[in-house]
Amino acid sequence: MMNHKRLLIASAILAAFSIPAALIALSPGAAKSTPAQTVLTGQAAFTDAAHEAPGVRRHLTVADLPAPAPDQSVDNGPDVVARPANAWPIAPKGFKVELYATDLDNPRLIRFAPNGDLFLAESASGKIKVFRGVGPDGKPKQVSVFATGLEQPFGIAFYPTGSDPQWVYIGDTGEVLRFPYRNGDLVARGAAQHLADVPSGGRLRGGGHWTRDLAFSPDGSKLLVSVGSHSNVDDSDTHPEEFHRANVLEFTPEGKFLEIYAWGIRNCVGETINPTTGQLWCSTNERDALGNNLVPDYITHVEEHGFYGWPWFYMGGPSGGHWDPRHQGKHPELQSKVLTPDILLEPHFASLEMTFYEGSQFPPEYKGDAFAAEHGSWNRAQRAGYEVIRLPMHDGHATGEYEDFLTGFTVGNGDGDVWGRPVGVAVAPDGSLFVSDDGSRSIWHVIYTGK
Repeated sequence: MMNHKRLLIASAILAAFSIPAALIALSPGAAKSTPAQTVLTGQAAFTDAAHEAPGVRRHLTVADLPAPAPDQSVDNGPDVVARPANAWPIAPKGFKVELYATDLDNPRLIRFAPNGDLFLAESASGKIKVFRGVGPDGKPKQVSVFATGLEQPFGIAFYPTGSDPQWVYIGDTGEVLRFPYRNGDLVARGAAQHLADVPSGGRLRGGGHWTRDLAFSPDGSKLLVSVGSHSNVDDSDTHPEEFHRANVLEFTPEGKFLEIYAWGIRNCVGETINPTTGQLWCSTNERDALGNNLVPDYITHVEEHGFYGWPWFYMGGPSGGHWDPRHQGKHPELQSKVLTPDILLEPHFASLEMTFYEGSQFPPEYKGDAFAAEHGSWNRAQRAGYEVIRLPMHDGHATGEYEDFLTGFTVGNGDGDVWGRPVGVAVAPDGSLFVSDDGSRSIWHVIYTGK
């Protein structure tokens, strides 16, 4: 598959962050919301962290995108500070946020095992931890180190899918491995088994995107592994280090490589299966250095064998993908093949883990929707992100909108320091939502109380 594809391929800054009334429209998905909500469209949908608040919806389209403006791009990463005494995540009315765990070491992706234990990847220290239950004080009843000695672990998956898995799969930065497992294990019952090598990573400005998420197809026959690009936007025709990168790779559960499942996805950090449709979904970090409002990060279902544009194009439209000006004129035969993602997010949001909500603890209108963690920008003049968003769905399909759900991770007006940076989202068996945050080194617990 890869050889076939290799042969085939061989304005001024947007500054208005106020909310003009003329650009507020009724949401097409408002039937799911109580009361009916509004959605910001067009240029009003571009925002910064100071204007993020629970319940605010936005809808960006390809038609809203500005022309490339590379001169706007700046290094503007936030300073992460200790959480101020009066700072707390802000959720919509009726929701309560509790501090579940803190003093963690680079807490990243989180996933629940079928028995209700919460698994966490502490990527920097190479550990997988397990948290069991919620005590009267809101803290875990038990915490255990499941495995150590890993290399930047991130993705976690349980196999076979269903209620009685026999293995815990881990996406290390350079390999996929698995540990023997039975429901309730707090410590790995055996040594890790190496299954497959994948391109390894490091920091982007050294070794490339390093996270490797994992998802099994609904029938359990395919293991899908996301591998981000080595670079921002190097031409993969002439940079061999991009081989098998910016792809979702397909393996058997035993680790045999089968093919490239989808390609041109710059960095699919978070993978999950939509339980309504059975489709793979990706939460994707797009490219940098084309301006404050280019290129949107996105969340989308992933078409098998689909091409999403990187590095030559971005965001398909009526006339095909937009050429990245750094690759203007290359691969015209691929322009019409570029797929348009389902949900365009604020550019440089740094969208990480996502999950679908199938619980019943939240109000009924949340069922079937998705949540995603937005780590926050580092190269945008007006910082944006640092929140958890809700993605309204209709019968398993995106409306194109997204909604601020959990905010408040910034200090002051949102353009200075931050104290929290969401990474992981996971729905507990009881229907509450857990959020990992590597800024405050914490896990937060979001519960609906109706108060």
